[in-house]
Amino acid sequence: MAETSARLLLLLSLFQSRREWSGTALAQRLEVSSRTLRRDIDRLRQLGYPVRVSRGPGGAYRLDAGTRLPPLLFDDDQAIAVAVALQTAPTTVVGIEEAAARALATVRQVMPTHLRHRIDAVHVTSIGNAWDFAAPPIDSPLLLALGTAVHDGAVLVLDYASAADPPEDESAAPRRSSARRLEPHRLAVWSGRWYLVAWDVERREWGAFRADRITLGPPTGVRFSPREMPSADLTTFITGELDRGDAPGHWPCRGEVLLDAPAAVVARWAPGGAMVEEVTANRCRLTLGAWSWTGLAALIGTFASDIEVVGPPELAAACGRLARRYAAASRSMTGHETGLDAPGAAPGARWAGSAHGA
Repeated sequence: MAETSARLLLLLSLFQSRREWSGTALAQRLEVSSRTLRRDIDRLRQLGYPVRVSRGPGGAYRLDAGTRLPPLLFDDDQAIAVAVALQTAPTTVVGIEEAAARALATVRQVMPTHLRHRIDAVHVTSIGNAWDFAAPPIDSPLLLALGTAVHDGAVLVLDYASAADPPEDESAAPRRSSARRLEPHRLAVWSGRWYLVAWDVERREWGAFRADRITLGPPTGVRFSPREMPSADLTTFITGELDRGDAPGHWPCRGEVLLDAPAAVVARWAPGGAMVEEVTANRCRLTLGAWSWTGLAALIGTFASDIEVVGPPELAAACGRLARRYAAASRSMTGHETGLDAPGAAPGARWAGSAHGA
């Protein structure tokens, strides 16, 4: 009986790796006769797994969707991948924290001891997005709706928030939005953000739309025929879009300063997308972008050197606001030394230890 049970588990494992098998191939993998194979298939059916057989030379067996979930049999690497994915999924999708935790507990419970130790060794605590850019998580119902529309080839109507300059006051009115009619083709994740790659029906152009800026309208019930994708490389396409909102070259706030530091040192520590030009051996021009004027001023301040703002005026004003905040913070530390860098610290050394931002 134990041998039979082992064969049934192996049968289910084979059906997971490939939906349809010939009778000859299954019998060879199980090392049994065709008669024994047929008996094992009948046992699976009695357990509620709908295995269908196609007639013909050798016959073919297929496991269709049924009322029961077959045991999930993973190798070591697959089990580790599933565990890590379950731990990190809540960082980009809202509302699945509890479900992911329960799924991880279920998977871990049935793992052999050596795998359980490996899972514990790579435990991930979700404290936010471990990405280069701030990535707001999206609601799971929205993600499901977008994925369903992609799968079904259904036209979407939605409001899409603009990438206008964010206000200094985060509590101010939300960004403007525009009505869109899209043919969704792919969902993708880049740098912790979800994107919908779709054809804009009215504008007659492809676009990569950030999911966290999408507000869905009612279902249209309209189907469309798939189009040829604009690029086989989705990463290249998404990173080339002007409205990504996270490409350093297209930050909503962009300014220029002179730093009393060698260009080679500044270039080494400057964020991606920055332009560094040598003025003299110990002076350079830095052009940089950020999500807000205050954020840009804070980024520039991470270089341990004197700063001269070239422009625009908004950057100079943000530097003034930041200076007043820091001065107030310095005064609050009465009796402590403030404003000192580590002796011999290189310009930009503090930025190197930060997480791409102030």
